[in-house]
Amino acid sequence: MFDLSELQAAADLVHRSVPPSPQLRWPLLDRATGARVVVKHENANPTGAFKVRGGVTFIDWLRRTHPDCPGICTATRGNHGQSQARAAVAAGLRAVVYVPEGNSPEKNAAMAAWGAELRVHGADFDAAREEAFRVAEAEGLFIVPPFHRELVRGVATYALELLSEHPQIETLYVPIGCGSGICGCIAARDALGHRAEIVGVVSEGAPVAKLSAEAGRPVACNDARTFADGMAVRVAVPEALAIYAAGAARILSVTEDELAEAIRLTWTACHHAAEGAGAAPLAGLMQERAAMAGREVAVILCGGNIDAPKMAEVLRGGHARALSLRSVRSRSCGGGRAGREWRGRSRS
Repeated sequence: MFDLSELQAAADLVHRSVPPSPQLRWPLLDRATGARVVVKHENANPTGAFKVRGGVTFIDWLRRTHPDCPGICTATRGNHGQSQARAAVAAGLRAVVYVPEGNSPEKNAAMAAWGAELRVHGADFDAAREEAFRVAEAEGLFIVPPFHRELVRGVATYALELLSEHPQIETLYVPIGCGSGICGCIAARDALGHRAEIVGVVSEGAPVAKLSAEAGRPVACNDARTFADGMAVRVAVPEALAIYAAGAARILSVTEDELAEAIRLTWTACHHAAEGAGAAPLAGLMQERAAMAGREVAVILCGGNIDAPKMAEVLRGGHARALSLRSVRSRSCGGGRAGREWRGRSRS
C-alpha cells in the first residue's frame, strides 16, 4: 500500500505537531498475560487517540490538492471527529462533524472544543455517516470518509514507530472499526519487512469486520451493540476489508465483559484509562494468553477517551452488557453470529 519513504514522509509531517507516542512495558501486565508486552500508548496523543495522526496527513493532502476548499464534513463517534476538527480548524477550514444520537457527551465536548460544528443525526454511526455525505454535497464541503488512503498513511506512523524500535515483536493486537488502524499496521509492517503477525480484534456486538473477512465480501449488520463506540460499525469498508482480510493473521471476537476486564487491567497494571476500543487489543491478548506465554507481543492502546461515568461503572465491576444495551439497540447481524476467531493467511 505504501513504500517506506511514503511512511517516513508521513511521520515527518505528523511529528511536527504530534510527538511519537510512548511505547512502554508494564511488569504487572506481563504477569497478568504471561507474555512480554509492549503497550503503544496512542492515548497519550493530543486528542487522546490514534486518529489525530490521520487528521494531520488528510488535511495537508486536502490543502495541497483542493486549495479552494472551504471546509470538511465528516461523521464520527468522537476520535476521528476530534482529529479532523483539530487539523481543519488549524488550517483555516470549517469542520462540520456529524455524530449519532446518544453519542459520548465528553467526546462531543472535546470535538466542539477543537472547533467542530457539531450536528446530531441518526441512531448510529452509519446513519450519521450517510447524512454527512448528503450534507457535504449540499453545502459544498469536502467529505472526509471513514477510510481514505491519506488517513491510513497518517495512522500508519504509530506502527512505524513501534515496529522500527521493536523488531522482536512477534504478534501485534489492534482493534478494528472502519479499519484505518489495522490497515496502517499492516502497511507499516510490510514496508519495514517486519515479521509480526497482525491480529485484529472486534467486539462480539459489532462483528462486521470478522463476518466480512469470513464471507470474503462486505457484510452489513442491522445494528452494532457495544459500549466500545470506536468499533460500533454496521457496514464494512470494502477498501479496508481487502487489506485486512489478506494481511491479518486472524480476527478475534471479544465479549463486552472481556472488554470491561481489559479496561480494569489497563488501569491497575498500567495506570492508564482505556476506552472500549483501546482495551480491545488487550482483551484479545488475554483470550490468547496461553498461546502467547513467553512471547514478545504488542497491544495498541488506541484511545483513552472513555466518559467518566462509564469508567467509574466499569471499575466498580458493573456489568458491561448493560452498558452496551444502553448505548445501542440490538438486532441480529446479517450472516449470523460470528465465532470467536477468524484466521487469515499464514505468514510462513
